[in-house]
Parts: sequence; C-alpha cells; structure tokens
Amino acid sequence: METRKDRKERKTKRRAGVLMPVSSLPSAFGIGTLGEGAYAFVDWMREAGIKVWQVLPLVPTGFGDSPYQSCCSDALNYYFIDLDLLEKDGLLAKAEYESFVWSDDERRVDYGRLYQYRTGILRKAFERFDRSSPDWRQFIDEKRYEDYAVFMTLKERFGYRPWRDWDEPYKTYDESVATSVVSEAENEVRFWQFTQFVFLKQWRALRQYATERGIAVMGDMPIYVADDSVETWKHGKELFMVDEKGNLSMRAGVPPDAFSEDGQFWGNPVYDWEKMEADGYAWWKARFQSVFSLYDIVRIDHFRAFDRFYAIPNGAETAKEGEWLDGPKEKLFDGCDSYEIVAEDLGIIDDGVRALLNNTGFPGMKVFVFAFDHNPENEYLPTHYNENCVAYTGTHDNETLRYFIENMDADERKCFEKELEDQCLALETPYLTETMDAECESVIELLFASKANLIVIPMHDVLCMGEEARLNAPSTVSGANWTFRFILRDFKKRKAAWLKRLTEEYDR
Repeated sequence: METRKDRKERKTKRRAGVLMPVSSLPSAFGIGTLGEGAYAFVDWMREAGIKVWQVLPLVPTGFGDSPYQSCCSDALNYYFIDLDLLEKDGLLAKAEYESFVWSDDERRVDYGRLYQYRTGILRKAFERFDRSSPDWRQFIDEKRYEDYAVFMTLKERFGYRPWRDWDEPYKTYDESVATSVVSEAENEVRFWQFTQFVFLKQWRALRQYATERGIAVMGDMPIYVADDSVETWKHGKELFMVDEKGNLSMRAGVPPDAFSEDGQFWGNPVYDWEKMEADGYAWWKARFQSVFSLYDIVRIDHFRAFDRFYAIPNGAETAKEGEWLDGPKEKLFDGCDSYEIVAEDLGIIDDGVRALLNNTGFPGMKVFVFAFDHNPENEYLPTHYNENCVAYTGTHDNETLRYFIENMDADERKCFEKELEDQCLALETPYLTETMDAECESVIELLFASKANLIVIPMHDVLCMGEEARLNAPSTVSGANWTFRFILRDFKKRKAAWLKRLTEEYDR
C-alpha cells in the first residue's frame, strides 16, 4: 500500500510532460479518438522520455465546442470512441463508417459533421452489443451514468433545447420523472449508457498501455458546469446560487485580465458554498473520486475560485459588473492527501490564493509567455521557479510559442531576446536564435533546466508551430477554437530524440 512518504516522493519527482488533447490526436474519423493515433502518441512519448501526458477535459462538448461548457461534469465524449476498435469487437463493419467524409481539412475538426453522423454509427454498434454480459448488467444495475442518459434522451425528445424549455413534467427533475423516462424509452436510455460503457473500456485499455510504458495521464477538471447541464437540472437548488423560482441569480466569469480587457463572462452557474458545506461537500467529494478513477494527476481549472470567486448578476451586460465572494478555501480539500492535484492559479492572484496553495500544498502553474513585462522579479521567469510548480511554455488558451515571438515588433523582440539570453546564461542552457525552431527549442530547454518538478509543453510548441495550431482564443467563438488536429507524421523521430536528450540531461 502506498504510504504518505511514497506519495510525497512521487509528487516531487522531476518529470516532463506534453499537452495533447484527445480531440487533437490523429485519426481517420474527423476527431482524435482512443484508437491507433492515441497509441502511436504514447509510443512517441515513450521514445521521447516523456513521463506525463496531459489531456483536456474528456467531457461531451457544448456551446462553442468547448470542453469547459459540458452538459455533464462526469460524462465522457462519445466522439472519442474509436470506430476501428468497435469493428474489432464485432460491433461494426468497416463499410458502415469508412465512406464518411468527416472533414474537408485533415487538421480541423468539423463538429457539424460529427453531430450529424456519429451517433447513427454508434447506434448500429449498440444494436449488436451483447446486453447479457455480466459487466454490462452490473453497469446498469449500479445505474452508472443513468442521469446523463436520461438527460440526453430528453434532450433529443425536445429538439436539443435547453432543459428549462422542456415540457412539464420533464423540466422539473424528480426520481419519478427519471424512472418514467427509463420505462418509456429504455432502449434510448441504454444507448446513451452504452456510449459511456464503451468509452470507459477503450480509455482503460489506453491508460493501462500508457502506465505500462511509464507514462502518467494528467486530466483537466473544469471548476464549473454549464447552465444547460445534468447538474443544474437535477441539483440546481442544492448546488448553485438561484432565486426563489430556481433561476440562476449569479453567473461565473472573471474581471478584466491579461486575456480580456473587458473581463470574461462565462455564464456558468456559480456554487452556493454555504449549502454545500452543510453535507460536507458531498457532491465535490464524489466528483474527486470519479475524476481520479480516470487519471493519475488532475489539473483543476480556475483554482483561485476556491478562495474567492467572481460572480456576475444574472442579466448583467458585461463581466465588469461582478463581485468577489468567498469560496470554501482549504476545507473542501480535507481528505484529499492521496490525490495528485495541480492548481491552475492563473489570472488575478492575491494573498488569499497564495495562502490556499500553501495550506493545500498543491503546485501552481508558471507560464513562460507571461514572463516578459520587463520586470526582473516576474514570477514566470524560469529562474524564479521553485520545485513545487508546473511550468508551461503556454496553456491551451495561449497563442503558440512561435507566434508569441514572431508577433512582437522589432523593439519588443530585441528586449525579449536579451531577457531570454539572460535566462539561458543564468540556467546554463544554450541560447540559440539563428532560426525560429532553434529559438523555440532554447525556451523549452530553459523549462527543462528549471527547478519545476513538472514541466508540460503543448505539442504545438514541441513542433514550433505557428498561429494555425492555436487551440483556443478565450472570449471568442469561432471555427478555429478547439478544432486543431495533428497528423501521424507530426510524431517526428528527431523531436523525440531531442526531448529524450533533454530528459536525460536534466534528470526528468
């Protein structure tokens, strides 16, 4: 049995990771899946000496195709189910899915076509699925994902309108309503549970494959759920700030920051922490348990909201109209010692957030592209990293490293390269600016040389890709967000050999 000392040693071991969303993996099916492309990436990571694979949330996407706006906090995205693996299980014939044109661009996800075609193919697999198997029967008997399945069944029935627009009695949740839906539309409910059952089977096999090759999987947990979600439908009055009619009274967002001068109005429900405290944060404890059944490490998005969160009155025109309210602080994390948690502590950080990080002991994040404001004390400069942090070139919300550098004007570029040279000299790493690839590699080597116990490099920065590879631009909705994909020839042996050298030289 793992001891506290073992956990401490595991958490403090120097490691290097790569950020690769499942949606961005190579596949023949319009979006990354848990099949051949995922296994090829694990093989490439092993060759590169990479010990951590960071993914983004695996939940079904919602508005704007964002994995941070899901209809269910613990459901799994059925778009990621690999069709070839279903064919190997005898649930599909290749002719039933090979002829589909999933996208006109192999580097872009076309969510419209996925929405149009994917469930029809999965329904064919469900028709052939053996519903007498003991594993399936146990899954059903335990009502695994049944709330999600009932929700999706009603979603389809009501034309995918928000649940607040459904007919009575369905828009008012109670157990008798859920039971009636299972009774009257059992096959449909079971289909949606089947998508979760199959996803879990494929995910567990992939994760085991990674584990056997010394690679830990780091997941990402959005702090908030979407308004149109299972959680608000079923638990709205128990979990969230609502008025006497059950409508949201406050919504989530952030004030003006480095990403947006007007702030960000996310629109998610915000938690009523006083209500949650009354039952010992039972919903959160169950959520932690669920997410750690999928991952070895979990990055919690917008961690600062556990100290204080920004709440915007329902109906406000901009995020500037919000106010800061107290969160649960470290009380929420009682009993979480065995979990390896990374705190996304970006944005407006004050003494309260710093105290929360100190009291929990969780590592925060350091982002290289935030370092260059001409302040020699900037905490994001690699020379200032301590051991208990996770260092990134940039996150899924940042521009790529190459674009960050190329987009500077001449004076900014000159200052940046002088500061970069100083950082390289201080950490005794090569300072190379002859080509853009060399400059990006100099930055990445800086992170390898830093004191940070874990560094994570987005795959687009490993490959020194430009703005075309950016994954998301916050506060925008466009066909460019959440759609970029890699192809198999991106898993370059030269890059793997270079990373392997760095992992060995810097003891990662």
